Amino acid sequence: MEYFHIVISQIVIFVIYALIGVAAVKTSILNESGLDVISRLVIKITLPIMIFHNTITGADVEQFMSTMSVILLTAVMYGSMYVVSFGLKKLFRLEGNKGKVFHANTMFGNIGFMGIPIMAAFFPENGMLYIALFTVVDQLVLWTVGVQLTLPEDSGRNSRETGEKEGRAFLVQTIKKLVNPATVAITLAVIGIFLKIKLPYELDTALGKVGGITSPLAMIYIGALFCYTDIKGSLKQKEFYGTVLVKMLLYPIAFFAFMGLFPWINEDVRLAMTILSALPTMTSIAMLAKSQKSEGEYSAGGVFVTTLCSMVTLPVVCYVMAML
Repeated sequence: MEYFHIVISQIVIFVIYALIGVAAVKTSILNESGLDVISRLVIKITLPIMIFHNTITGADVEQFMSTMSVILLTAVMYGSMYVVSFGLKKLFRLEGNKGKVFHANTMFGNIGFMGIPIMAAFFPENGMLYIALFTVVDQLVLWTVGVQLTLPEDSGRNSRETGEKEGRAFLVQTIKKLVNPATVAITLAVIGIFLKIKLPYELDTALGKVGGITSPLAMIYIGALFCYTDIKGSLKQKEFYGTVLVKMLLYPIAFFAFMGLFPWINEDVRLAMTILSALPTMTSIAMLAKSQKSEGEYSAGGVFVTTLCSMVTLPVVCYVMAML
């Protein structure tokens, strides 16, 4: 039951941060352009620093090697979630761009903005190590499958030659996307672990404090983002509740039971993977869909509904795990 109480505490903190974001918009301190600045600050600076600092200071070579199973389990999770989310799309008869974006919404969880602070609270020593290994697969899938699912259906259909050119451009673009601040931070942290590098006190303190603002900024951003979302319209989309039921409740519990069949899976890894699979829709999917002009508002509505429902589903998943 310890994890149940931790997640309840984290959710209360998340709600407070989100309400601060709402207040910032309502008092005209923040606007949409300001949200773009916060998003870039978190994704490109504070989040990578948090991952790097917590990983390099919280793990050694033995711990790193003993948790390599996270990479395999993450691949299994994304492979199965691709099938499950595709099935949900067909169940709700969603076609075209909306169907593709719903597929992505259901498949990807909010690792950066919610998963990291929860992992840090659950596992102070190894939480960021789990995130670092998880992100290796997560980033690869996001910038390949995720980008394709948020790409409008009618793009690049003019001719075979055009398609080939765009295919090559997409490949180059994907490779460039994979080399981002988060993956660079992970790579440097892993190198640091194997070289047994210890950060100087001043650098350790500075990076720790900068990384520490990630969670508040991220949740303030989400709260503010909801002010620009069609809340009433989003709440009426029944397929979003299908995502909540299947992706955020049934799947995590089934995944937890599945991992229990293999004695070689570390119990902490099993718990961490279950929580990461139960997270609400990734905010980056809405950003991608919006930037590619493919149902961005619809995706943001899914982020709102699933994030709201996660205040109930995450504690339920933790409670069930404690009972099994």
